[in-house]
Parts: sequence; C-alpha cells; structure tokens
Amino acid sequence: MHHFDDGTQSFDSSTKSFDNTGYTPVDPVSSHFEDDYDRRRVFAWNGGTDLGLFVLRVALGAAFVVHGLQKVFGMFGGPGIDGFAKFLESAGFREARILSWVTGVTELGGGILLVFGLFTPLAAAGILGVMANAIVVKWGGGFFGAPGVEQESSFAVMAFTLLFTGPGRAALDYGRSWFRRPLLSGSIFLVISAAAVAATLYVFRSV
Repeated sequence: MHHFDDGTQSFDSSTKSFDNTGYTPVDPVSSHFEDDYDRRRVFAWNGGTDLGLFVLRVALGAAFVVHGLQKVFGMFGGPGIDGFAKFLESAGFREARILSWVTGVTELGGGILLVFGLFTPLAAAGILGVMANAIVVKWGGGFFGAPGVEQESSFAVMAFTLLFTGPGRAALDYGRSWFRRPLLSGSIFLVISAAAVAATLYVFRSV
C-alpha cells in the first residue's frame, strides 16, 4: 500500500484524491495514532453545509411566508381567513375560524423566522406541526398529485431536517444555546409539535 503524507494527514492510494478540506486538522505531535490512517479525522462542519442549509432554510421559509399571506390576508390568490375557515369546516374541524388564524399566523411567522434563521427550532416545529395536520386531513387522497400529500410531505421533511440540523452559521441564531445543541432543542420542540398536532386532531376535529 502506498502512502501520501502532507505533514498532518496520510492517505492510501484509494483515497489520495479525496478532498479533505472539510476535515478537522490534527496535530501529529500531540496526538497518538494506531496507524497512519487514523490521522484522517471525522468530517467536520464546513462552508458547504452552511450554504446548503441556508438555501434550504430560505426556500422553505419563503414558501410559507407566501402560504401565510394567502391565508391571513388573501394575497396571491389565497382564500383569506374566512375561506380557509370554510375549508377547515368541510374537513371536519370545529372552531374553524380560530384554527384558521392559528394556521395562517404559524405559517407566516414561522416562514419569516426561517428566512432570517431566528428561533429556528420553534419555527421548524410550527411548520412541521401544520404539515402533519394537513397530511392527516388529506391522507385519503393518496400521495402523488392533487389532492395527494406529496407537497405536504416534502415540506414536512424539510422542516424536520432543519429542526435537528439547525439553520447553519449564516443565521441570526448563530451562537445561541439551541444552535449549539441542535439535537436537544430539536427533540424538545419535536415533542411539543407532536403534542400540538395530537391536541388539535383530538379536540377540534369531529371526524
């Protein structure tokens, strides 16, 4: 086996062309290695991760800003509060006007927060909860196309991802406690979101 040493990391012939710029540097003097291969460390956070999360976060946030504006203000051809309340009534929900406001404000506020990367676990959990309710309501229509749940499922997966990865470093959340502990904060808000979904379906839905 051939080895290629750059002074801090070693590679065999099968990995010599690997881009190692995202790996954590290792001090070969103070560190102990069983063999040369151990000098290559676990993949670390990098600029590519930040860019991907920024695009994901802003795209999802912008989509829900528009959805929220449709529900709350009737913009972009949306139903407005009254129109969405009628839809909720037809789907078997009680107190439809209150739920219409809650849904619209959650989408609009959550979308804005995601765009700026502020209180990301709260925003992602809110959108995930709204999408979970939508999936339950529309599940009988199948998965693909209208009135399927393909779009709602995609949005839910995106929100779930941001819930546990955080917003990336290009965000107002950068450095905050929930940013430094994404698994803990994500788990807490996932439980809150699930409880809210269960309560909504149990208390407000009659079918």
